[in-house]
Parts: sequence; structure tokens; C-alpha cells
Amino acid sequence: MPRRKTLKLSTPADIRRSIARIGNMILNGEIDPKRGNSLIYACNSVLNVIKVSEMQTKLDELEALVMEMER
Repeated sequence: MPRRKTLKLSTPADIRRSIARIGNMILNGEIDPKRGNSLIYACNSVLNVIKVSEMQTKLDELEALVMEMER
């Protein structure tokens, strides 16, 4: 049974590396372009979730600072 391939998608840097890896796999004929497109779409979805999460964290910090300043 062939070894399963995985992509690390924990950070924006991981996603950047994964997208580059997927592009190389398409160029080398290791995966078909349709599958590669699906994987890149998934990477972009995860990246958007990470961005929203980071913005929410920053917003929460700013709200806490404003509340602190009002006291």
C-alpha cells in the first residue's frame, strides 16, 4: 500500500509551501490538474479561516484595551 501524502496547513507559511508543492506535483504529472485545483482551493479556504481568526484575536485585544482605558 503506498504511503499517504499529507499537507501541513497550520500556518500561512505552511500553506504557502503546500501550494508550491501542489504546483510542482501538477507540473511533474504526479497529480492531475483538477485534483491540484481542488487542493489549492482547500488551501485558500484554510488560509481565509486563519486570517479571520487572527483578525478576531486582534479585535478582542483592542476591545479589551478600550475597555481598560474607559475605566
